[in-house]
Amino acid sequence: MTIEYPTLTGNTVRLEPIGLHHVDGLLAAANADPSLYKWTVVPQTREAMQAYVESAAAAREAGTALAFATVRIADGAVIGATRYFDMERWSWPAGHERHGNPYRDVCEIGYTWLTRSAIRTAANTEAKRMMLTHAFDAWKMLRVCLHTDARNERSRAAMERIGCKFEGILRSHRMASDFIARDSARYSIIAAEWPEAKRRLAEMAAAR
Repeated sequence: MTIEYPTLTGNTVRLEPIGLHHVDGLLAAANADPSLYKWTVVPQTREAMQAYVESAAAAREAGTALAFATVRIADGAVIGATRYFDMERWSWPAGHERHGNPYRDVCEIGYTWLTRSAIRTAANTEAKRMMLTHAFDAWKMLRVCLHTDARNERSRAAMERIGCKFEGILRSHRMASDFIARDSARYSIIAAEWPEAKRRLAEMAAAR
């Protein structure tokens, strides 16, 4: 089965499927201000960044994730990264309307980070809008989840602003960037909620 690797293009950023040709740009973006990444593991050396990109490419080939380099359209600079991951296809029975669906049924969006110059710009909101639109409108997904370190109040507030619903806390969910067992705040949007979330995202874009 052919797996789709879309490039998503907005007004201010373009999301390009990540590859080794992005390593230099990603490294420059990550090194601009490492202090930003209190809650996110962002590689700081060439060796680590190359391993990061190679791991993302392997997950893409396995069909479980699709990572993007976030590129600023105005100057072509790589300003960060984000991805779909934990992409799942359910085993629908023969005769069901979703049987044979070539796309995944659910996924998560995360592993998102931006360089200093892109913080508090339209970049993150636009990237989320494009990714959610593609997930629900093109792939016809049933649910998209997002989670963050429970201590990351800024990220949690951003998820709530775009219409994500809080599902709860996953205790000791994964290793945190400060190498403890992190509690994750989990949010989601389901297909029935997408029209309202889409409207809110459009309003946010217009306000920008």
